[in-house]
Formats: sequence, C-alpha cells, structure tokens
Amino acid sequence: MPMDVVIAEHAGACYGVERALKLAASTARETTGSVHTLGPLIHNPLVVDELTQAGVELAENLEDVASGALIVRTHGVVPQVIEDARGRGLNVVDATCPYVKKVHHAAARLIQEGYQLIVVGEAGHPEVEGILGHAGGEAWVVGEPSDLDQIEVAKRVGVVVQTTQTADRLAAIVAALSTRVQELKVVNTICEATSERQRAAAELAERSGCIIVIGGKNSGNTRRLAEICRARCSNTHHIEDANEIDASWFCNVELCGITAGASTPQSHIQRALDRIEELGA
Repeated sequence: MPMDVVIAEHAGACYGVERALKLAASTARETTGSVHTLGPLIHNPLVVDELTQAGVELAENLEDVASGALIVRTHGVVPQVIEDARGRGLNVVDATCPYVKKVHHAAARLIQEGYQLIVVGEAGHPEVEGILGHAGGEAWVVGEPSDLDQIEVAKRVGVVVQTTQTADRLAAIVAALSTRVQELKVVNTICEATSERQRAAAELAERSGCIIVIGGKNSGNTRRLAEICRARCSNTHHIEDANEIDASWFCNVELCGITAGASTPQSHIQRALDRIEELGA
C-alpha cells in the first residue's frame, strides 16, 4: 500500500520572511556596490547560502561593511545599529518583520507607562536582543516560570512575547506572574503565522506515522515545531536539506506529514516531496 504524504495546512515561509527575501533580491538587482545582510537575513543556512550566490554577502558586524547597501535581518536590531550604519554612509534596507516591529513598539510603550518589562522569549536570540534594545535595555528575559525566581518582580509588570513563542509558554509565565504582582499588563505579540503553523503541525502529527519538519536547525520557530510534533509522533525528523531524508523513516508508515518553519521557502518543501518520490516511499 503506497504511503500518503500530506503537507500541513499552514507550513513554510511567512509574510515577514517572504517580504525580506523580496527586499534582498531587489536590493541585489538595484545596487551597483556591495550588498550585505547584518547577520543571517533569516535562520535558514540553505537560504543564506543561496543569497550569497546571488551576491548578498553576510556581515557579522558593521565593521565588515565599508560601503554599499546593508540589509537589516528579519529579527530586527537595536536602534543604535541602524543609526550607526546610516552614519557610516550605508544605504540601510530595513527587512525587520513588521510583526517584530510591533513588539518593539509595545515594549517601548510599556516602559514609558512605568511598567517593569518582562520579555517572554529565548535569551540571546537576535529578536529578543532587538526587543531589549527598543526597551532601552530595561527589561528581563524569561523563558520558563522558574526564571522569575531570579527577578525582583515589581508591583506593576508589563509583558511582551518573542513572536515565535508558544501560547502555552506565555500562559504558564503569566499564571506564575499573576500571583506576584498588583497590576499585570500582557501584550500578546505571538505572531499569528507562528500559532497557525503550530496548530496545524500538532493536528497533522496526531495522525501521522512519520513527520518531517523542514527548516534551519538554528531557527527557534522550526525547533518548536519539531518539539510539538515529537510530542505526538516519535518518528519526527527535523531536517535542513532534503538529502537528509532516509527511506528507513517510512517503514510501515501509512501517512507521512510534512511541515516547515516560517523561515523555510516553499521551494525547500518541494525538494522534500521530490526526495520522498525519488526514494519510492
């Protein structure tokens, strides 16, 4: 009996990523000088390699860029970086995801209103670092409820969320905070595209004998998709490249589900489908 292959209802590149890739492509076409991204444009090593081949180089810091165009990654940066880049005479192309910008505005507003700011997210992640920068650095990053034990929690607390976090994690941290504060203002900045992908992946994993999750190993939202799927289907595999797919994964499998992170282009999903067909699964 042939195996059925089903792609999750919501999978692959979100609006912010598609927008950033289009900006990078148009900047490369229209710029006579060098074009760099400040850090990886998105968390997908294959896409970064493809951009390099298209003439968009990767710069880890401003000192690596002498002239030309500088593309700000989808995760955003602290405001000072953009100011410094423009001060160096660079043409700054801001590819920050519009939904990440909403977090920046919400964080700054909560600080202005006098709340102690807590950012629910992954410490050290570029998006979180950008959020902290727009909050003036006056914030705490919390990834789990237990992290609150390291903080002197104020009476008035405001909360924003890294766009790719799960609703369950936010709910757990809010529940822990609610018993410790007098006033709690939560701005739920989880991106709907992220929530849609997580719900669709969970639904598909529940009925699949194998799940393939496509996207960068350095992508937080893709790793979370893999965690969600693995909790429901032990035969879950997180891959970056279609060549990683192994025929042994499909032994006695009637339904193989495929999902992909928000930083995964549709072309990478198609490569996985082609690979499965090539294996005769």
